[in-house]
Amino acid sequence: MPEHLVKSYDTELNRLRDMMAEMGGIVESQVALAAQAILQRDGEAAAKAVAEDSKVDALERDVEQFIIRMLALRQPMAADLRFIIASLKMTGDLERIGDYAANAAKRSIVLSQFSLPFSLAGLANMFRLVQEQLKSIIDAVGTGDPDKAIEVWRSDQAVDDVYNGIFRELITYMMEDPRNITPCTHLLFIAKNLERIGDHTTNIAETVYYAVRGETLPDARPKGDNSPYAVVRPQE
Repeated sequence: MPEHLVKSYDTELNRLRDMMAEMGGIVESQVALAAQAILQRDGEAAAKAVAEDSKVDALERDVEQFIIRMLALRQPMAADLRFIIASLKMTGDLERIGDYAANAAKRSIVLSQFSLPFSLAGLANMFRLVQEQLKSIIDAVGTGDPDKAIEVWRSDQAVDDVYNGIFRELITYMMEDPRNITPCTHLLFIAKNLERIGDHTTNIAETVYYAVRGETLPDARPKGDNSPYAVVRPQE
């Protein structure tokens, strides 16, 4: 963005970018800690992921108050207005990502009580994908890169495909042995949390693209198959 005649306005815009970067860094750390907690049975990492959630919530409130003040005092227009409103939307998505990471970490504490007779390779792959998504979109927020935002938006299908595979795999384990029902149920919720993290990350990608280009991406984002969602049809 070009510099403004009022230097304090530029300072405020840069401060907003810094706050967004700080919030993004915390939620990125939360997802990494949740992965460590679940895949390595690390209770300390789980506790850290949950504890970080309060920081994200506090930052969301700070950003909202900061933006309200900017709107009242600066009356921004054009690209500035899009960026400021976009920041307000993105903090909501980042806060939800933090919530989902904390929820996944909490379930790792329950999972540690079970001996899992199957591999978590699919879940590890899903963690890797959403972490890559999250890192890329946080970079795109900082640099205002619409091309990187499109890449993240398109990557949501890969996350959905892995989620669908995990869903079918865990259902199979539960059918084979009733003792797997409890741990597999927790793993299903964790996988769904990761799928939702991917959705919120692509929401941010759409917002970044609009803030920079002033145009919206297509309504229908790339998605995987919908086999985990049963369609109940009335009997004839």
